[in-house]
Amino acid sequence: MKKIMAGIMLVAASAAGAYAQKGAKFEFKDKNDTYDFGTVKEGAKVVHVYEFKNAGDQPLQILRAEASCGCTTPEWTKTPVLPGKTGTIKVTFNTEGKAGPSIKEVTIQSNAVQADKSKERYVLTLKGTVTAK
Repeated sequence: MKKIMAGIMLVAASAAGAYAQKGAKFEFKDKNDTYDFGTVKEGAKVVHVYEFKNAGDQPLQILRAEASCGCTTPEWTKTPVLPGKTGTIKVTFNTEGKAGPSIKEVTIQSNAVQADKSKERYVLTLKGTVTAK
């Protein structure tokens, strides 16, 4: 019985090693992909820079970053981020005409592997409240 159990454990360990994901991987500096900007007055521009490290073993390339509306603009590191190096995604939210609670998202398409296989894209979120002028 012990030999059978040892054999099963060996097979399981081998399978886990083979399953380990290889490729580029996002690791955000603050371990947080949501930024709460608190409360700002309408007309202000909220700017947040998400800093990330490529925690993978291959260069990470951001292919596209799309905002959920025209009031939000993403800018990102255009060159491949080598393993162990850092890059940034700067998001600017123009609050003009956007009074009230706000949640803005930027969807990132890249060559990074995701821990959750059901996700094909990575989403960054800005949230907070905009007070009327």
